[in-house]
Amino acid sequence: MGVIAVLILPLLLLGISGLLFIYQEVSRLWSKSAVQNKVVVITDAISGLGKECARVFHTGGARLVLCGKNWERLENLYDALISVADPSKQTFTPKLILLDLSDISCVQDVAKEVLDCYGCVDILVNNASMKVKGPAHKISLELDKKIMDANYFGPITLTKALLPNMISRRTGQIVLVNNIQGKFGIPFRTAYAASKHAALGFFDCLRAEVEEYDVVVSTVSPTFIRSYHVYPGQGNWDASIWKFFFRKLTYGVHPVDVAEEVMRTVRRKKQEVFMANPIPKAAVYVRTFFPEFFFAVVACGVKERLNVPEEG
Repeated sequence: MGVIAVLILPLLLLGISGLLFIYQEVSRLWSKSAVQNKVVVITDAISGLGKECARVFHTGGARLVLCGKNWERLENLYDALISVADPSKQTFTPKLILLDLSDISCVQDVAKEVLDCYGCVDILVNNASMKVKGPAHKISLELDKKIMDANYFGPITLTKALLPNMISRRTGQIVLVNNIQGKFGIPFRTAYAASKHAALGFFDCLRAEVEEYDVVVSTVSPTFIRSYHVYPGQGNWDASIWKFFFRKLTYGVHPVDVAEEVMRTVRRKKQEVFMANPIPKAAVYVRTFFPEFFFAVVACGVKERLNVPEEG
């Protein structure tokens, strides 16, 4: 009897692992089939996340419109996608469009160019973002405005230009790739946090407005999107509360993981996704229910900083 029990346990674990693997594969294939033949517009496609989103949507058979502000890098991305395309599967040649969302004056014309590509847009992935770090009194008002243009006015201008097409067709999905700082701010990132708060507020309101037209609005908010080769170090409780909190908070999410989550969000038509480890997730609730404690921890962190970051 004891021998049978010893044999059953490994077999049971093996069976569960097999079922999980099958589920993941089916889910992955289902995700990709959900965008087959769909017109997908990705802004800032030349960023780390933009490239990964382009890869997963292109593999899924989407008709891509890739936007970026550097033509050479767009062409490099185009070549990379074409070179890895599977001849046995139907894929479409991506279309490339120059777009700098911080230049609001050109967005309307670019939106017309986007619509001219295929006559419609099924999925808009608002991925473009500009970052800045520094004390508020050292950040110029001009830079504040530039950050707001790139992170708020740019995405909403493009969205407003493409939205009538979705409403008239009574179908479509708008995905905003935002940030944890749309939930709460972190010191020395005033302009960036303000723009992310504004963007989240706009798309939260828009979600309710366009529901009757069967247009889905989704937000995906990771902590930070780290570079491909940066991995977080190990934390410990020996440091101060702020250092432990901040170290955990800045553990970024890999671009590949975010791109896969964007694909799942599109397939499942999720309204809001928050990608973070338990510490940042807890911080959101602490900020909501225990604001005084949250502000005290943040203020403590500011006092501990020996080197004040400059505008950058």
